[in-house]
Amino acid sequence: MTPVYLDNNATTRTDPDVVAAMLPYFTEQFGNASSMHAFGAEVGGALKRARQQLQALLGAEYDHEIVYTSGGTEADNAAILSALETQIGRDEIITSAVEHPAILSLVAHLEKTRGVKVHVIGVDARGRLDLDAYRAALGPKTAIVSIMWANNETGTIFPVEQLARLAHEAGALFHTDAVQAVGKIPLNLAESEIDMLSLSGHKLHGPKGIGALYVRKGVRFRPLVRGGHQERGRRAGTENAPAIVGLGKAAELALAHMADEQTRVAGLRDRLEKGLLQRIGNSFVTGDADHRLPNTSNVAFEYIEGEAILLLMNKEGIAASSGSACTSGSLEPSHVLRAMNVPYTAAHGAIRFSFSRENSEVDVDRVLEAMPPIIARLRDMSPFWRERDTSAAFNPTYA
Repeated sequence: MTPVYLDNNATTRTDPDVVAAMLPYFTEQFGNASSMHAFGAEVGGALKRARQQLQALLGAEYDHEIVYTSGGTEADNAAILSALETQIGRDEIITSAVEHPAILSLVAHLEKTRGVKVHVIGVDARGRLDLDAYRAALGPKTAIVSIMWANNETGTIFPVEQLARLAHEAGALFHTDAVQAVGKIPLNLAESEIDMLSLSGHKLHGPKGIGALYVRKGVRFRPLVRGGHQERGRRAGTENAPAIVGLGKAAELALAHMADEQTRVAGLRDRLEKGLLQRIGNSFVTGDADHRLPNTSNVAFEYIEGEAILLLMNKEGIAASSGSACTSGSLEPSHVLRAMNVPYTAAHGAIRFSFSRENSEVDVDRVLEAMPPIIARLRDMSPFWRERDTSAAFNPTYA
């Protein structure tokens, strides 16, 4: 049975063309880009081309606005810590309740250890940011706003261009964690007011261990990693040439496949959702159906546990993910669904299906065939299902 992989928001398969582009930089073209001889110059030219490929995907004005990092987490950390150093007299951060832990863990640490004031803005039932609370939080002490471009669990897209304009009116910098957005939706950073943007190669069919931070020209920046002069002094360390070349190729391919991502891939997502909701009662789609990534679907199945669903799906050769995580012996629903006030009876059974350009209708058919008996089996064993109040059916407004 051919496996079905629908966990592309966790990581994507490295495209074979990306691997092919990388291989020479492990062997024949192995020079250090900082070296003065021909070996180094050859690699330096390849890094320049890769930077331009990523620039094109981002719609950035200049290729030197790109700073390579080890991934999205380092890029997030570098952006926020730099803002606190460069925004003199400002020691407040604004973020959202549904950010990735790369942001939430950092700001919680800064609040505890440095006394930084953190404003965590809530979301509504569809995962949309509370704009009134956001405006109220902005002020003369705001150093940086960090709001994700698209949520990794629900796919909900945030109005980051508008949020950036409002941040600038308050004199603050604006950063967006765009790890899930880059390569899936068109970006035009040259026409936006976004100051910094984080991305990760393995989310767009590139290699793991490489990412980038876009830093708009003119934005003051302090490096997180100090040492050598690499990346114009903004990120020390010998450049990871094979991975940078791979990220460049992945960016080129993502741009070429953007129309497919917006149409065919979105159609697979919609077909899956329609089929699941028709076949399985007491289920619904979370997030903002009108403004979300074309590849992401988060479906909540009431009265059962997501971990059990995933185990049975795995036996059928189907890979997806759950927002739940086992903490201190108890299974807790994701912080994203909790922030959206999704009822616990549904949040525990939420499954994220995330597509890529490598998926097909055959994959959707396999899931639609496998899921109804899985859900029925688990509900037969669930005391919550047997004890549910059928006279008070939940009518979600998320989808």
